[in-house]
Amino acid sequence: MNQPWSPESWRALPIQQQPSYPDAAHLAKVEQTLASYPPLVFAGEARELRRQFAEVTQGRAFLLQGGDCAESFAEFSAAKIRDTFKVLLQMAIVMTFAAGCPVVKVGRMAGQFAKPRSAGDETIGQVTLPAYRGDIVNGIGFDAPSRIPDPERLLQAYHQSTASLNLLRAFAQGGFADLHQVHKWNLDFIANSALADKYHQLADRIDETLAFMRACGLDSAPQLRETSFFTAHEALLLNYEQAFVRSDSLTGDFYDCSAHMLWIGDRTRQLDGAHVEFLRGVHNPIGVKVGPSMDPEELIRLIDVLNPSNDPGRLNLIVRMGAGKVGTHLPGLIRTVEREGRQVLWSCDPMHANTIKASSGYKTRDFAQILDEVKHFFQVHQAEGSYAGGIHIEMTGQNVTECIGGARPITEDGLSDRYHTHCDPRLNADQSLELAFLIAETLKQVRR
Repeated sequence: MNQPWSPESWRALPIQQQPSYPDAAHLAKVEQTLASYPPLVFAGEARELRRQFAEVTQGRAFLLQGGDCAESFAEFSAAKIRDTFKVLLQMAIVMTFAAGCPVVKVGRMAGQFAKPRSAGDETIGQVTLPAYRGDIVNGIGFDAPSRIPDPERLLQAYHQSTASLNLLRAFAQGGFADLHQVHKWNLDFIANSALADKYHQLADRIDETLAFMRACGLDSAPQLRETSFFTAHEALLLNYEQAFVRSDSLTGDFYDCSAHMLWIGDRTRQLDGAHVEFLRGVHNPIGVKVGPSMDPEELIRLIDVLNPSNDPGRLNLIVRMGAGKVGTHLPGLIRTVEREGRQVLWSCDPMHANTIKASSGYKTRDFAQILDEVKHFFQVHQAEGSYAGGIHIEMTGQNVTECIGGARPITEDGLSDRYHTHCDPRLNADQSLELAFLIAETLKQVRR
C-alpha cells in the first residue's frame, strides 16, 4: 500500500467476488464507453457529505442510511423511488426531533445493483448455474443464458442510476421534502399503527414545534422545504467504479463519481486486495463493513490504509455482527480504535447478520432480532464512552412481506403474499418507521 496509487492500480492485486465475463473485448469496450459518459455525482457533493460525516463522527449529527438490498431493472419506477425516499424522510424527521441534531440522509440507491455471494454457483435440483450477482451482472432467471455475465448491463445500470438521481434531486429540492408534509405522513402512519398511543407523544411535540415556527413566520424557510440527500452503494465491480474516477478541477484529488459514498463489504476488505487498493485512492467518504471475524489490530491497519490522515469525515465503520454477537465482539474493536486515537464514524447494520430461513423456505429477517442488534449497538457504545453515530438498513417504501414481526406483524406463513426482493429481505415502510420511532427513543436518552 506504499506504492503510488492510480485509478487502475487495483488491477494488479487479488480480487474477490467478480463475475467471469466470456468476452473480454466486449467488456473493455463498455468500460471505455462508461468512462466517456458524464459523472453521476460531482466531487463537491462528495466533499459536502464528507463534511457532514465529520459532524456525525464528532457527535453533532446522526447518519441514516437505507434503501434496497439490490436495485432491479424490472421493478424500476418513479413510484418506487418516491416511496423509498418518502420513508427515509419520515424516519429522519422523527430521529432529528428526538436527538436534537441533524440527520444525514444517504440512500442505497442509484447504483446498488451488484451483490456479493457466499458461493459462486447455485444449485436447484440437479442443475448448477453461476450465481445471480445482481442485475448489473446477470439475470435472476434460473437458466443458462440468464446467468451469463453481460457487459451491456453495466450501461443499463448507468442509465437507470442517472434517471434515479434526477428524480431524487427533484424530490429533495422541489418541495416534496417539505417538513410539514413529511410530518403529516407520519401522523397518517401513527393513526393506523398498533402502537399509536406510544408514538402520539412525540408526534404532538413535533406538532407544537412546527406551530411555533409557523407563528414566528419561519414556516417558509428553505430549510423546511428542501433537504440534502446523498447516494451510496457497495464498490464491488471495480471495472464499473474505475470508469467514474475523475480528477476534481478544484483540488486535483480523485473522486469516484458513481456515488457520493462507497463502501467495501465484509467479504472484500482484504488489506492486500483490489477493493481496499481502489478505495484508498479516491477522496469520497467511504465505508467498511465490520463483521464478527474482524480482528482489532487488523481493523487499525485497515483504518490506517483507508484514512491515513485520520480525517473524521473519511471513514464509516458499518458494524454487522448479528443480534447475539455485538456485546462479545464490538467492545474490543471500540477500545482499540479509541486507544489508538483513530477518528471513525460508527454505524450499525442490523440486517446482514440476522438473515434466517423460514420453514416455508423463504429467506427472512426477524424484526425483533434487528431491533435487538440496534439496542446492543447503542448500549455498547454508551458503556465504552464512544458515539453510536448511525444506522444502515435494507428497506423499501413498498408494502412488501419479507421480514417477519413488527407491530403489525408479518408471519412466516404471510411471507409469500408480497415477497418481491431479488436478493435479501427488506423492512417494509411500516417496519422502517416503527424502527425509526424506537431508535428515536434511544437517541433521546443517549444524547441526554
